[in-house]
Amino acid sequence: MKSEKAEPIIPEIAMRGASVADVQAKMAECENDDSEITHREHEINLKVSNHNKIITSLIAGAMAGAVAKTVIAPLDRTKINFQISNKQFSFRGAILFLMDTVKKEGVSKLWRGNSATMVRIIPYASIQYAAHEQYKRLLSTDKRKQHLPPHLRFLAGSMAGVTSSSLTYPLDLMRARMAVTVKAQYSNLWSVFRHIVRAEGPATLYKGFTPTVLGSIPYSGASFFTYETLKKWHAGYCDGRDPTPIERMAFGAVAGLLGQSASYPLDIVRRRMQTAGVTGQGNKYTSISRTVILVWGSEGWRGLYKGLSMNWIKGPIAVGTSFTVYDISLHWLRSFTYFHIEEEDWT
Repeated sequence: MKSEKAEPIIPEIAMRGASVADVQAKMAECENDDSEITHREHEINLKVSNHNKIITSLIAGAMAGAVAKTVIAPLDRTKINFQISNKQFSFRGAILFLMDTVKKEGVSKLWRGNSATMVRIIPYASIQYAAHEQYKRLLSTDKRKQHLPPHLRFLAGSMAGVTSSSLTYPLDLMRARMAVTVKAQYSNLWSVFRHIVRAEGPATLYKGFTPTVLGSIPYSGASFFTYETLKKWHAGYCDGRDPTPIERMAFGAVAGLLGQSASYPLDIVRRRMQTAGVTGQGNKYTSISRTVILVWGSEGWRGLYKGLSMNWIKGPIAVGTSFTVYDISLHWLRSFTYFHIEEEDWT
């Protein structure tokens, strides 16, 4: 039993240029370590070289982001509509908005802006998941263990969120513009880009950037921390059995609920700043503090949480779907021997 546990460690340490003696020492060290039970999928990950880990996590992340955002696109558009207006959010109002959109524009318009969302979410999710795995690797002090200590779990998630948000922000702003306008105003992502650059200046592409990055710290940190923690507990409780898709969905739903709640006020602020140019509020929402003061003054503290109940529905669905699709896709991709370390590379 101990030899089975130690065997998957060999490629990981040999890949880093270890000698036979180093491999034997690491095996002996691993056989005496029972401090952490990990999922069986961790064994496959240890057989994959780091550059192949990056490739597979980028692919799986793209698939996860695309599926998750497509599933909740109508709810996302509804939430943004309330976030940028002074109307009080209610479930009845959300249903009326959806029904009115279908009546006036057709069912397909519930996914208006989803193509722009795909352009943004595919690189965003790819970078986020790939960065998270690499940050975990860099922060890990024990390469044999799958899970980081709690504080480093949160830090890895936060750093991944900041990295992906920073690299894809203009796409997020353009997607938000498309979600709150009619097709006659912006027919596609390119028309949004041209209008913003010509009418408002290139700097507008980064309007709302600061609250977005600040919001990604608690959002991504709490989401990844919660999901990783629940998986760790599951491994210990179920003796290393991989979670089922339903269990992964449940873990992701809890992670999404906590992540959305932790960062929501900053989400309101960024949406107001992002869409100010098309809602006639261009001179009002010019900074984080000014936006918070204006929202609080006109709508009270509830204005900073407008639509949160909608996020408690769509957030768990989106994050649960994303984590589930990512894990399953990643496990499937890494099961191919093409991505494994060749024996001659480490012997």
